[in-house]
Amino acid sequence: MTVHFIGAGPGAPDLITVRGQRLLRECGVCLYAGSLVPPELLAECPDGARLVDTADLTLDQIVEELRAAHRAGVDVARLHSGDVSVFSAVAEQVRRLEADGIPYQLVPGVPAFAAAAAALGQELTVPTVGQSVVLTRLAREATAMPEGETLAAFGATGALLVVHLATHLADEVAAQLLPHYGSDCPAAVVAYASQPDEVVLRGTLATIADQVRQAGVRRTAVILVGRVLGAADFRDSHLYSAERRRAG
Repeated sequence: MTVHFIGAGPGAPDLITVRGQRLLRECGVCLYAGSLVPPELLAECPDGARLVDTADLTLDQIVEELRAAHRAGVDVARLHSGDVSVFSAVAEQVRRLEADGIPYQLVPGVPAFAAAAAALGQELTVPTVGQSVVLTRLAREATAMPEGETLAAFGATGALLVVHLATHLADEVAAQLLPHYGSDCPAAVVAYASQPDEVVLRGTLATIADQVRQAGVRRTAVILVGRVLGAADFRDSHLYSAERRRAG
């Protein structure tokens, strides 16, 4: 058997990958985060599959479900929201599976920041304006951040920041970034990206926290800050330039 850690995407059920959908249809056990994974995806599971909502389970309880499936020789679809490569809590599950000799694989999904960019209708890397994207979060009421990984440190680079799990701390995010980006720096918040109740807020570092409060956004959102968000007068990419040498 194999445990398939599948990125379910940002919320819209049709944004799961073809591979992820195929595996859902083949696995006899599916573990999913009920509060984050669209319920429509569970309809892809085969008849009689064991469906386990992990929203209220501890890590030990989740891993025991995976071990039980291993003992029974049944493949598992372990659904995570977004993409399994960032902020997914997959690492600690994988560590335990490796210790037990249980096979697994990671199946990529559409990450929240990509869905947010789509909602904003723009590329996050713009020639001569910004070519780097930093994905980060704050540590309040969550796992501590490593030393040096602070908003101030990232802000000093001038890169586009995508801050996860922090809309309830929008004032703090703005305060820490104002010295580096300036009050007129474009900022945006996208909540429930790709879902019917999607919320898109556009403003500046000076206004975005008030906009978040007025909209009542508290969770399932990302904050984006950077000059790229307002870029208009920039040079065309070298990729399609007539001056670029092309093979043949």
